[in-house]
Amino acid sequence: MMTVETFPNLTEGALRRLAQDVAFALKPGDLLALEGDLGAGKTTFARALIEALSQTPGMEIPSPTFTLVQSYEAPRFEIAHFDLYRLGTPDELNELGLDHALSRGIAIIEWPERAGDLLPRERFTLRLSETENADTRDVALSATPALAPRLQRLVEIRTFLDHEGWGAPDSRLSYLQGDASPRRYARTAKAHGGKAILMDSPKQPDGPPVRDGLPYSRIAFLAEDVRPFVAIAEALQVKGFSAPRILAHDLEKGFLLIEDLGDGVFGREIAHGADQRALWKRATDTLVALRAYPPPQTMPLPDGSSYTLPPVTHGTLRIEAELLLDWYWPAVHGAEVSGGIRASFNNLWEAVFTQLDAMPRGWLLRDYHSPNLIALDDRAPPHDVGIIDFQDALLGPHAYDLVSLLQDARVDVASTIESELLAHYIARVAAQDPAFNEAAFRYAYAALGAQRNTKILGIFTRLAKRDGKHQYLAHIPRIWGYLARDLAHAGLAPLAAWYESHFPAEGRTRPLDI
Repeated sequence: MMTVETFPNLTEGALRRLAQDVAFALKPGDLLALEGDLGAGKTTFARALIEALSQTPGMEIPSPTFTLVQSYEAPRFEIAHFDLYRLGTPDELNELGLDHALSRGIAIIEWPERAGDLLPRERFTLRLSETENADTRDVALSATPALAPRLQRLVEIRTFLDHEGWGAPDSRLSYLQGDASPRRYARTAKAHGGKAILMDSPKQPDGPPVRDGLPYSRIAFLAEDVRPFVAIAEALQVKGFSAPRILAHDLEKGFLLIEDLGDGVFGREIAHGADQRALWKRATDTLVALRAYPPPQTMPLPDGSSYTLPPVTHGTLRIEAELLLDWYWPAVHGAEVSGGIRASFNNLWEAVFTQLDAMPRGWLLRDYHSPNLIALDDRAPPHDVGIIDFQDALLGPHAYDLVSLLQDARVDVASTIESELLAHYIARVAAQDPAFNEAAFRYAYAALGAQRNTKILGIFTRLAKRDGKHQYLAHIPRIWGYLARDLAHAGLAPLAAWYESHFPAEGRTRPLDI
């Protein structure tokens, strides 16, 4: 049975806005069938949808009436726009490459009834109908059972934005490339000024138990809803740090409207020629300043509840490190790791984690690196760095965030810059804290860098193998380079020997066949 949502009496502006909402909902492999009589507005909607997906206002979008199919490259995926009005028989669809189009992106099909029963069963269908007013259309958007939850989410997003004053027909909603998590982001803007970021973060169900009856997310302390983000953002703002302000929220459904800190993302700034050393120094100075403000015991939430930052545990660090064995090992060796090798790996890491227990603890934001740092040139240091994506933060050793920054998984950081800024951080903290132990900190930096890079090798392999995101494999040689720097610390010699035995240096840059 199809799930149907109706949108009556939409003006052309409201129809274009609905197209933006649908664009946000679509994923690779989706098929959207457009139904309606001649003149109902199918091509108008298709053009608005392609424009929204391409993020190119005013782009030329010819009708595929005579070519039957028109293709477009868009930032997220390819778009194939089919018009089947001139299809002679349904069998001719096989010559138009629909299966290929769905394997590479999405398909928008006008006159889908001409295909008979040859279209995939799972699809969205949007039907446009004329009304008594020539300037409006009634729209019915339906989804097959497997897609119904996404249709419901689309409606919930529209309801949330309408309630908060961001859903007017002349407003805009455009997809923003997010992280590797289930969270999605969009930039929303009002016609007469005002912009914000929509975070769509539905509560995540627990996965299967993996250890001691607990799922991975509980052991690794991964945020399962938006509450940690809201609480931590407010706590950082109280101390003047540039976390985004929360403009509106629905904690139960997992919607936030947050301050738009702009486009100065570190990775993008570097690509446009910015001075990497200067940017990374700004971020290092922000960490020095943050170190002086321990996390509050409890952080209040708007619904009257509160949130407490979880402490990092051996279990957290160990299950993350084991991602190397769970995903990267079989990709390299072609077989699952043996119990004996896993035991030796865990024993070596356990000795490292025990030494880390003695390190001073504070904010451990966890993903303090270029995709989540924004240059705010109009703000005074150390608040000239926007900080996002901190919902998984922990209470843990200070060195973690510094090594996340100076060994950025997605951007090369030269060893000279890393050494210089590590020394800069140490000098500034030592000047403020007479009890600071440089040798212990350098050990923690190397150990946590090794743990983090070990985890990332597993995560990037998982993203490629399980989720089809093969672009992450390009980063693996960089991760191995950082890991080699970390394992060069004398205190990690036994661990370095394990890696050299099971992943010899000469094979670490060899492409994975996934």
